[in-house]
Amino acid sequence: MPEAQTTSAEEREFQRLIDADQRIEPRDWMPEAYRKTLVRQISQHAHSEIIGMQPEGNWISRAPSLKRKAILMAKVQDEAGHGLYLYSAAQTLGTDRDTMFDQLITGKARYSSIFSYLTPTWADMGSIGWLVDGAAICNQVPLCRVSYGPYGRAMTRICKEESFHQRQGFEILLQLMRGSAAQQRMAKESVDRWYAPALMMFGPPDDESPNSRQSMDWKIKRFSNDDLRQRFVDMLVPQAEVLGITLPDPDLRWNEERGHYDFGELDWSEFHEVLAGRGQANSVRVSRRRRAHEDGAWVREAARAYADAQAAPERIAS
Repeated sequence: MPEAQTTSAEEREFQRLIDADQRIEPRDWMPEAYRKTLVRQISQHAHSEIIGMQPEGNWISRAPSLKRKAILMAKVQDEAGHGLYLYSAAQTLGTDRDTMFDQLITGKARYSSIFSYLTPTWADMGSIGWLVDGAAICNQVPLCRVSYGPYGRAMTRICKEESFHQRQGFEILLQLMRGSAAQQRMAKESVDRWYAPALMMFGPPDDESPNSRQSMDWKIKRFSNDDLRQRFVDMLVPQAEVLGITLPDPDLRWNEERGHYDFGELDWSEFHEVLAGRGQANSVRVSRRRRAHEDGAWVREAARAYADAQAAPERIAS
């Protein structure tokens, strides 16, 4: 008979905490695969927040009013803060921030595919808020209950701010749809472009996402990609009716038996092209992030020099 597989006391305690729906904290023992999965997911999330500043920051100087400019500036600042919360959470797992930055600017780490699309019109600020931030909320609210403590606590604050971002985007589109015929066309055209990429934000179908099952077992994820996508579509349809916008999916219809909206197949070849670095703005996003990192080198050097100077008297005294 084969020998029974044994587990260590640390493994049993880890599993007990997971099964009891309790939090794993930085000093707790955890499997190396769990740690690596968290670092990959949290750092990718942080990269997305930082890269996501670019398509919206592109419109700060061109916002149609001072009010819109101030709101957009505040939103971009929020995204920077979200990235910092998440980098800090990832650092508690033993990966330093410089390493994560290097992985981003050298193309070794991914960020959300949605931020490799261009924003040619002001209506895109509305579509990003309503569709992109709306998808983010669907995905991130369950992460407030993620099994890793620092990640869950960061997400609690992030989700509160993202809800304002989603409302801001909805309000931009609502104002455009109440405006001139040209403004209405601009809003509809923008939604048409962003709808499918927003649905792809949840990741590939479950049968093409091999890591999803393990992440759910560890309670890093609470719902599968397809479940989250369905929740998002169910949320969107009544909001689109309020806006007076028809979503660009001829297969979209209510299914009485399922109690959900049916929707059409997505073009996953486009998703994989973007992930492979061949999206509309992949090279632009990464090169700008790399340039900003290099231009800020003197600030980091000055901060380190100041910290060393402040610590020197303490070392002498000791």
